[in-house]
Amino acid sequence: MADKTCILIGAPVDSGKRRAGCLMGPDAYRTAGLGRAIMDLGHGVEDRGNVAPRPYTERSDPKLHAPEETIAWTESLAEAAEAGLRDGLPIFMGGDHALSLGTVLGAMRHAEAESRPLFVLWLDAHSDYHTPETTDSGNLHGTPLGYVTARGDFPGFPPVATPLPQENIAIIGLRSVDPAERSALQQTRIQRVDMRDIDENGIARPLGAFLERVAAAGGMLHVSLDVDFLDPAVAPAVGTTVPGGATIREAHLVMEMLHDSGLMTSLDLVELNPFLDERGRTAQVMVDLAASALGRRVFDRPTRAY
Repeated sequence: MADKTCILIGAPVDSGKRRAGCLMGPDAYRTAGLGRAIMDLGHGVEDRGNVAPRPYTERSDPKLHAPEETIAWTESLAEAAEAGLRDGLPIFMGGDHALSLGTVLGAMRHAEAESRPLFVLWLDAHSDYHTPETTDSGNLHGTPLGYVTARGDFPGFPPVATPLPQENIAIIGLRSVDPAERSALQQTRIQRVDMRDIDENGIARPLGAFLERVAAAGGMLHVSLDVDFLDPAVAPAVGTTVPGGATIREAHLVMEMLHDSGLMTSLDLVELNPFLDERGRTAQVMVDLAASALGRRVFDRPTRAY
């Protein structure tokens, strides 16, 4: 990974839910020193600025929140992801989790062009496996994995030519899944690791098993890290707080294992809402986690008083 250029791409998506603030995420990551942290590890860094959505006209929808805007973001981010993957290791600075509708689609297209399978590691309290039909909230940030696996109908969205195989997905950190979504997930081959499983067996074993499968298949690996994967006591700047999340220790272990594997080819940093943060604390935690995924070890990690 050291010979890769890390490409920073701002994705100020704020259309995936009704609570505003995630559009400030890219600037918060820049201010918290994401680029400098990566350069200090010996990697090249190219900041391509912020992506903008394609031109769109919002329509009134009785159920979904901002569908046309989210479609426009999906189209532009898929293109940005394809371009970023051709040139290096893209890191998408979000933005709410609706951005992954585009980033994973772009990674799928790139992997297909390279004749390699794509795997997705979803680090999240939620499974985000809804469709426009099944979501009760109408918030499209809860639908990316439903979309890329071609579950249900996503009218107006770019077509998913070859769905992402269910067995190529691992969701780790689950602790808030509604009954309908749980029932649907139980019918799939998606690897699901909830917090009870982590409490009983640790986080390294299920992650290690997934990474072994990625390596055996010669796969590319897209990692999507949601702030709410972490316990809100250490990462409060998210509008979807769920108590009982991963500890700082568990999260850094995940990131260090990703670096050790050498498998990660793209990364989402999502759902950071700086409006809800405490003196930049959550932004800094996410920067530190990204640095661990790119090679920072425990003895290199600075100690900060937030």
